[in-house]
Amino acid sequence: MADIPLPPGFTAQKMDEARRALESVLGSGKVFFEDLDRRSYMDKFAVDDALHHPAGAVACESVEEVQAVVRVANQYRLPLFPISRGKNLGYGGTAPVLAGSVVLDLSRMKRIEFDAELGTVIVEPGVSFYDLYDYVQANNLPYWLSTPGNSWGSVMGNALDRGVGYTPYGEHTKNICGLEVVLPDGDLVRTGMGAFTNAPTWQAYPFGFGPGWDQMFVQSNFGIVTKMGMWMMPEPESLMGMDVEFDRPEDLKVMVDTIAPLRRERVLTQSPSIGNWLRAAAVLTRRTDWTDKPGAITDDVIDAIRRRFNIGWWGVSLRLYGREEVNKAAYKILETAMGNAGPLSIRPTSWVKGQPMEYSGWTGTPITFPMQNVNWYGGRGGHIGFSPIIEQDGDKALAQFRRTYARYQEYGMDYQGSFAFGERHLTNVNAMIFNKDDPAMMARVDPFFRTLVADAKQHGYGEYRTHLDYMDLVADTYDFNNGAMRRLNEKVKHALDPNGIIAPGKSGIWGAYGRPGAEEAGA
Repeated sequence: MADIPLPPGFTAQKMDEARRALESVLGSGKVFFEDLDRRSYMDKFAVDDALHHPAGAVACESVEEVQAVVRVANQYRLPLFPISRGKNLGYGGTAPVLAGSVVLDLSRMKRIEFDAELGTVIVEPGVSFYDLYDYVQANNLPYWLSTPGNSWGSVMGNALDRGVGYTPYGEHTKNICGLEVVLPDGDLVRTGMGAFTNAPTWQAYPFGFGPGWDQMFVQSNFGIVTKMGMWMMPEPESLMGMDVEFDRPEDLKVMVDTIAPLRRERVLTQSPSIGNWLRAAAVLTRRTDWTDKPGAITDDVIDAIRRRFNIGWWGVSLRLYGREEVNKAAYKILETAMGNAGPLSIRPTSWVKGQPMEYSGWTGTPITFPMQNVNWYGGRGGHIGFSPIIEQDGDKALAQFRRTYARYQEYGMDYQGSFAFGERHLTNVNAMIFNKDDPAMMARVDPFFRTLVADAKQHGYGEYRTHLDYMDLVADTYDFNNGAMRRLNEKVKHALDPNGIIAPGKSGIWGAYGRPGAEEAGA
């Protein structure tokens, strides 16, 4: 076991003792420390394959097993890295931040409890969007999911990392209502009304009495979430909307300024996303179908792609959900507003309950085909995302796009970007697609990403989530009062997890292990 990646303070002998202790509480069939196991839990889209190697993994099937693993981890001060299903590809997948950690794989925990009257569900970490969709369909429940662009991941894991979908329930974190959490000392707590024994309102009211803790366990390493309550969207009577294309890059301004008021007024209650031409091209074709020239793709090739797919430089899909008469009234407002914005084309769409449905993310159907975009360059494809939060302002969005697009061209990368609407903000999601078999391209990815972070920081914009490689970098950009937020996070971490066993380094929160290089840097 001498070649196993080891966390600070561990020898091969100590790791072997910890492994045997884990086998004693779980059984050898749930403990994985072979070379193939370690490779299986590495980040498939890693920019640098030398980083974030786990020592091994364990798989739990119950809350009691999670508690038992936590007790062993505290005994040995063994860092654990919990994952739900490990499908957040582009952000780290199954790999831990701290090399030598043991991955705590919760994908076997797949229980679902559904309250059909209230439209709420309790899921365990291993419940995928497909699992929940199949459950709803099998039980003929009148509710729709909200699914992300790639839906093979965990419903819980996605919400806890602030993932988004495309329906009115698309800001998934906002729909969390009640968590069950194993704390770093093995204690079991339920948040909100769940703190009240046998409360029938656990999934009905998110706050409870006293401080609200649900969001404390989002993107944090303060505990291990084993159950999550979530609100589901009632199946609508009607779905209406339009797919709108715009011709020029600078049309982004009028698109944002037209859609933003409708979103704030809640004429639009969904989460629309403006995306560029590559979203279609990268899923349906490969780059070699269009050009063999190096560097960022040129305007003449972009024009050819747009002609082939009959799309604009930007496109957006807008949808209205609910009662048919309400949707008809809202559609008139939407049609007038978008028509006045000067689009290239408007394609209306409508559905009424009982009609055949075109399944998509807009209808809460799990999908995975958008991940085809990693085949764009060929080879072992991958991507990471750069996603700062910006204002809902057309001029600001256009300026952010122009800065980012110029960097894509500077670093010779093809631009895939989008601007997703919340009620008051835009999430500027930029996919950095790459070919891991192209050393020259891979050497550009890290400086490219760091440049984008610096550009955004200069204008007061920070990322809302990021890849394992950049958690410290992004945490450092949140620098008000000389990093007061990092200090607060560390205080909570030390109080709840004095041994620092839960996901050290997650979201830039290190705890007892200490951030690598922090002492030398004077941090």
